[in-house]
Amino acid sequence: MIDHIGFAVSNYERAKEFYSKALSPLGYVLIMEVPGEKTESGFAAAGFGIDQKPDLWIAGEGKLEKPLHVAITAKSRASVDAFYRAALSAGGKDNGAPGVRAHYHSNYYGAFVLDPDGHNIEAVCHTPA
Repeated sequence: MIDHIGFAVSNYERAKEFYSKALSPLGYVLIMEVPGEKTESGFAAAGFGIDQKPDLWIAGEGKLEKPLHVAITAKSRASVDAFYRAALSAGGKDNGAPGVRAHYHSNYYGAFVLDPDGHNIEAVCHTPA
């Protein structure tokens, strides 16, 4: 099991605001910030998660050469829908509206949004409707 993931963003404050808004419907909040002088990279980092456990980190090191894909588990299909709306409202771009992706499995319900740096952020629920 993965404990946490972190990746670079081109504009730390913009990304922190985007993720704060986009992940809120999934129960994610900004749990911790580490100032640049306390990180190995020398850039500030923000950790988002649930129950005081930051598992998704961003840092202001600069845009990655290629975007990445991160999928976050949603507790319900309604949470996936709310994530999608919140992420678009926060400045994300549609990369796949909420819906069943039966090619993965019959209960795979996901939505995909590109963050301001082009990272493909997904919310997915695996339970039946």
